[in-house]
Amino acid sequence: MKILAADYLLPISKDPINKGAIAFENDKIVAVDEKEKLVEQFPNSHVEDFGEAVIMPGFVNCHSHLEITVLRGFLDEFDDNFYSWLITLTKARAKRLMDEDIEISALFGALEGMRAGVTCFGDIGRWGKAGLEALKKMGLRGTLFQETEFSPDNETASRDFEQLKEKFLSLREVETDLVKVGISPHAPYTVSKNLFQKISEYAIKEDYQITIHASESEQELNLMRKGEGFFAKIYKEQDINWDSPKCSTIEYLDSIGVLQAKPLLAHCVKVSEQDIEIIAKSDAKIAHCPKSNTKFGHGAAPFEKFLDAGIKTGFGSDSMASNNTCDILEEGRFATLLARSRVDNNRFIKAREIIETATNGGAKALALDKKVGTLEEGKQADLIVISLDGVAQKPVYDVYNALVFASNASNVVQTIVAGEVIYQNGKSLTVDESEILQKVKKISGKLL
Repeated sequence: MKILAADYLLPISKDPINKGAIAFENDKIVAVDEKEKLVEQFPNSHVEDFGEAVIMPGFVNCHSHLEITVLRGFLDEFDDNFYSWLITLTKARAKRLMDEDIEISALFGALEGMRAGVTCFGDIGRWGKAGLEALKKMGLRGTLFQETEFSPDNETASRDFEQLKEKFLSLREVETDLVKVGISPHAPYTVSKNLFQKISEYAIKEDYQITIHASESEQELNLMRKGEGFFAKIYKEQDINWDSPKCSTIEYLDSIGVLQAKPLLAHCVKVSEQDIEIIAKSDAKIAHCPKSNTKFGHGAAPFEKFLDAGIKTGFGSDSMASNNTCDILEEGRFATLLARSRVDNNRFIKAREIIETATNGGAKALALDKKVGTLEEGKQADLIVISLDGVAQKPVYDVYNALVFASNASNVVQTIVAGEVIYQNGKSLTVDESEILQKVKKISGKLL
């Protein structure tokens, strides 16, 4: 039995506990209470008190692309041209990166997340095995979503589905209790209607999770509503017959039955009030990626409207090629400031809601909230310790505000998954950081 204590403990499901503590044995939480009470209840337990710190559930990053972490900064010059960004990414990944480079890239991204207090990822990978193995090696929890290839042609849907299914089933053979496998039909502009339906029907039948990039950009909106823009130009150049549904992405996914699978929808920047109602009614989820969205100039998603509609919403960093950092505290701070300053906002978002979204919100978005997301007896011991002893963090009047407005990834001092300490005091306990960094340096040299 281990007991961790600190000046603040955030169960998330209940109010903060001052001078709180958590007792866990193996991978399960045994009790959460004031330190004095737990020490009295378990007198023979080892107690570690972090003092000026917060103990809380680990962060859930429910939308990432770990396998392209080595492209951090490589595409920044194309941020104002989404078409060029996508094309350059595709070419760099296909022509310059070997399989072993992708594996190191995914491991590098998982390492960064672990150091930032992320205990669970919802990761999308074109080379799915890279992300899966990275999460396993790092000792993290998560769902690896095998992504589809570029497959917008209805005529090839059956072949495309069988090839995807083969990859998916191969990954399922090596999934673990901590890391599961799902599928990602990439986006409405890269996946045909027939393939979308096949994947969704299979997901419902076999009970697995799917995630989709949806309503991300003005370019996507133009394609869906008008059949115009650079996506339409690509189809024409490749002689692909793709008819615009003349509606929003959300309306389209609903009309073809995809939302029946209750997918995790990433971004949802260009959504209407009607779209939000459809998402809420279908019990689909949302991965909110405020930094990536605004870095591209796509806009600010109506975050507080998602919460008010009862939509299960978590934060996603997106890839390091489009965000540059995997820091969920920073993501939450950015989300707060954007939501408070959006011209069409309908209320003031609070810091407590941000921390809830970063933890239990993400767990709900990945359908893992029965296991993680809150600190409660019987749940998995996935937790983090964040120091509050920095000069820029004091004084602390409200712990939620201190976390959101005065803390960042560098303040994380311990990361625990399923009761195992995997990161502590600036050092990974599961991988050799220096070896990974040396390999990343070689890969970046090849890219340049």
